Amino acid sequence: MSKLKTVNIKGKFYVEVNERLIYFRNNFPNYSLTSEVLEKTDKSILILATITNEEGKVIATGIAEEEKGSTFINKTSYVENCETSAWGRALGNFGIGIDTSVASANEMVNAIANESKPTKTKTKATPKKVKTISLNIGDENWGNVLMYIANNKGKESLETIGNALKTKYSMTSKVKKEIANLYKK
Repeated sequence: MSKLKTVNIKGKFYVEVNERLIYFRNNFPNYSLTSEVLEKTDKSILILATITNEEGKVIATGIAEEEKGSTFINKTSYVENCETSAWGRALGNFGIGIDTSVASANEMVNAIANESKPTKTKTKATPKKVKTISLNIGDENWGNVLMYIANNKGKESLETIGNALKTKYSMTSKVKKEIANLYKK
């Protein structure tokens, strides 16, 4: 792999997402990089980026979440920033620009910006809980899940589909079994 341009952040070198993307486009012209919004609320967005080869087989994925207003750039462009982060993760997981870290320069700048934000209280920070929606067979979200499975079956493994769904939904073992059965059909 040719040497990609890096940025020094706190003594460690990181590759920017645009460098990873240029390398990907130049070296893998028949592969695709797509984005899928897994969840969007008025406060945050969760995006899955997927790299597929010319046969449509999933080669790598990356997932990112951004909160609206969490940084200066996220006040106006949290959706675009999230997509760029998801791309960077997918390209890193594909093996592009990971000599020193899978994290991209863009991610590190964002992490440092969030790290230096003053906290509202002086209490210990508690881990952020990911809010999931309870999924039941036949409920209002079931149609979305069926569509997601149909669109990704053959492109992604059952495990990958299951992991993506777990980011948004909490599921009983009965629901998981039904998803597995649908995947096998």
